[in-house]
Amino acid sequence: MFPKKGKTFPNRQEYASGLAVALQGELGSTHQAVKTLMRWTNANERTAKNWLKGTCGPRGEHLARLLQHSDAALASFLKMAERNSDVMRTTLPSLRSDLMRAVNAIDSCLSAVNEP
Repeated sequence: MFPKKGKTFPNRQEYASGLAVALQGELGSTHQAVKTLMRWTNANERTAKNWLKGTCGPRGEHLARLLQHSDAALASFLKMAERNSDVMRTTLPSLRSDLMRAVNAIDSCLSAVNEP
């Protein structure tokens, strides 16, 4: 038998709790969050609740659909897979546009205050 080398993916509990933290941060832990997960993934209510609690994590088609809709889940998944450069590549463009909108809003407020 060959010795294990290289990267290891988190165990099931670490995977489930990592995605749960990301989903709770993005959606909260209310029933509306459960409904949002159900709509995004076509999963049933119990499954969505288990994902939010961290009891189990999404797999297969549900995982693909979730990552399609949730930036927080995608970032968490890529971090667990030790693909931090991919996290930066996917989050920096949206962060930049958010910052540009904030700067434009500040400039608008400042110009309104400075008008006589």
